[in-house]
Amino acid sequence: MRILLIEDDAQTAAFIAKGLHEDGHAVDHAPDGKQGLFLASTERFDVIVLDRMLPGLDGLAVLRTLRGAGTRTPVLLLTALGDVDHRVEGLRAGADDYLVKPFAFSELSARIDGIVRRTRSDDDGTPIRLHCGSLELDLLAREARREGRRIELQPREFQLLEYLMRHAGQVVTRTMLLEAVWDYHFDPQTNVIDVHISRLRQKIDQGFTRPLLHTVRGAGYRLSG
Repeated sequence: MRILLIEDDAQTAAFIAKGLHEDGHAVDHAPDGKQGLFLASTERFDVIVLDRMLPGLDGLAVLRTLRGAGTRTPVLLLTALGDVDHRVEGLRAGADDYLVKPFAFSELSARIDGIVRRTRSDDDGTPIRLHCGSLELDLLAREARREGRRIELQPREFQLLEYLMRHAGQVVTRTMLLEAVWDYHFDPQTNVIDVHISRLRQKIDQGFTRPLLHTVRGAGYRLSG
């Protein structure tokens, strides 16, 4: 998922971003309410993690503005204010869930999964499962299966497979993979893609009759069933 984190405390932001990256998510960070509102209004995100107490424009103002403009992106509100009245105020402003600081990252991760699960459905135009031949990728459970067999993937492998499955049948170039999966906008002149493609191919193709991941010589890679 692509997640927008609006948090002014640098230490808290680094803690959250590190955990989300390790879970395989892409994270954009805004250190104040105005920048957060701009990003949330102009870019597409799967979830917004929003601190309530922000400089310039507080979290509730950001939330009310987004909801007033018709933005339906799920929002998890973070705050040090944990009494019932403050929770109710945040939920009425349009938050999908509320998490009180301090918190364990595992709870934050579970709450993100929960609000995405509640706000998505198979028929709303946003897929929660991707398919290519006998391979299935569950974006919420973050699981891959082929012919019912579970495939263990590292976070970067999951991101790589998700991108390939979203472009199934198409040739995906090295530049596209570097930008989408590694967030590199230059060629680092390493074999990082080759290594990860090789590992991914072993996991999704080894032991199965028909290979899915193909190398297109001189062009890139294609996932096809």
